[in-house]
Amino acid sequence: MAIRDQFQMSVHERRMRHFSTNFKIEKVREIEQGKTKVSEVCSQYEVSYTNVRRWIDKFGKMKKSKERVIVESLSDTQQLLELKKKVASLERIIGQKQILLDFKDKMIDIAEEMYGVDIKKKCSIEPLNPTGETEKNTPSV
Repeated sequence: MAIRDQFQMSVHERRMRHFSTNFKIEKVREIEQGKTKVSEVCSQYEVSYTNVRRWIDKFGKMKKSKERVIVESLSDTQQLLELKKKVASLERIIGQKQILLDFKDKMIDIAEEMYGVDIKKKCSIEPLNPTGETEKNTPSV
């Protein structure tokens, strides 16, 4: 009976051999179908694990694609669209409010210029004292 060691190739012989494309495709199909394992192919044909993985990447049906597939349910999509619409609506409202604030500030500045009165200073409320009354309403002692 023959001993496996008698049939092993040297490193130089292994580097010199070349597997056909059909052979590689056949072995990859066997691995994908579960008929054999990567480790079995490696040991049986004295091929490195890295090379077999390269065959799988190149010839396999499940090879890595550069496209990313995102799976989401219809409700997730609808919810996302609704949230985007809500964000757009809120941004529009904030923009309108900012325009109104800028307009009012400009009108106050123009009125102060025209009438020579410091409107911003007169409209400010004085801080409350601990009793809750304003400084003007506090009786003098």
